Amino acid sequence: MILVTPGIEKRGVEFHDMSVSLSVKYEQPIAQAGGIPVTVPTTTDRMLLSEIVRRSDGVLLTGGDDVAPELYKNHLPVAIRRTISCTPDGGCRDLRELILIDEVFRRRKPLLAICRGHQLLNVALGGRLCADIRRQVPGALNHQRLDKANEIVHEVPLTPGSLLAKITGRRILGVNSSHHQAVVKPAELLMATASTRDGIIEAMELRPEATRLLPFFLSVQFHPERLTDRHAEHRAIFARFVAACARKRKK
Repeated sequence: MILVTPGIEKRGVEFHDMSVSLSVKYEQPIAQAGGIPVTVPTTTDRMLLSEIVRRSDGVLLTGGDDVAPELYKNHLPVAIRRTISCTPDGGCRDLRELILIDEVFRRRKPLLAICRGHQLLNVALGGRLCADIRRQVPGALNHQRLDKANEIVHEVPLTPGSLLAKITGRRILGVNSSHHQAVVKPAELLMATASTRDGIIEAMELRPEATRLLPFFLSVQFHPERLTDRHAEHRAIFARFVAACARKRKK
């Protein structure tokens, strides 16, 4: 059983209430690999979230709206602040997922983080983000390719011997790219295992001395769930994650 974090929409389908939103593309590769995806409820009650994590076998942090800049940067220029689009729930999603991350480490559950999840994870562990790549990284690639969200748009070299390299069997991995924020420096517990030539970190793993903290840990900026139908190396990410969750359940 794998917890999947949903996004929040200001107006949903029924009565236009604030609602959860989750692309089916996150659930599909989990189910195809033998896992049972379960959407995390919209609560910030720590006791409830702790119990949910206890009963689960792993957690997937998904993509979505920007992380609140107050969590990693006290002051940003007005021009950059205008590019930030946070979840319309007053910071509840950020708080909920920060609690989940804390509980995942406390209970030692497998963790896979994607896009926004990758960024929030770095913030949760003490790292910072680039709030807007185009304005803050001179000569950066175009990472906001929403027009080709389901396609490979650039390649990234992988650190030899890294978990991602082992999972995919690749030295260079083709990825999609649909983000305007990014991790530029990993938190102390983490190390970059894939970066584009402009310095944007596409994957992070635990440092060797910290791998004992979790049975599985992988954080990626790209969206492997949108590439699994045509690329076996991206399906392999979910297969390995679900396998780690299954081993955790047996223990």
